[in-house]
Amino acid sequence: MSKYQGTVHPEWTNWASRIAIRPVEKDDLPGLEWNGELIHFRRLFASIFHSMKKGKAIMWAAELEGAGIIGQLFVQFNSARVELADGSTRAYIYGFRIQPEYRGFGLGTRMLVVVEKDLLQRGFRRVTLNVAQENIDAIRLYERLGYRVVALEPGRWSYEDHRGRVQKVNEPSWRMEKILISPGTG
Repeated sequence: MSKYQGTVHPEWTNWASRIAIRPVEKDDLPGLEWNGELIHFRRLFASIFHSMKKGKAIMWAAELEGAGIIGQLFVQFNSARVELADGSTRAYIYGFRIQPEYRGFGLGTRMLVVVEKDLLQRGFRRVTLNVAQENIDAIRLYERLGYRVVALEPGRWSYEDHRGRVQKVNEPSWRMEKILISPGTG
């Protein structure tokens, strides 16, 4: 939580205008690790980037000039679990993170708006995501933006870390969904 949350960040007017929300490029992959904090996801990031190059996903970055990547969000276009992503009308958002000192100033909302607009342009009409049950701030954000809880998710998944070891995650979650509406139709 930002020490400025609930007030106007004294530097907000300076740094907000210097944020670019854009698709990730190969040279961005090390920056997604946030100076080692997320190094354990190195192989996962590379795998998602490979899927992006095949047109199966997209990785988004919020880059602050002079500070690097301060936010990230990934979208999977299809999944073996069609309730998450079906490749044509439903996409799945995951890996959505904002560095703690930049939370609470609208960057998460701004990223979601950009991503949802992109999904609409790609023909998607629904978007799903899973959010940890204890992540109250994120749940509030999603609800404010029109997402609603549609199911309980066990939140069990695994990945291979940067050392090649399988890491198991158990994070009980809510699956949330939003129907995307084109401008002028809602």
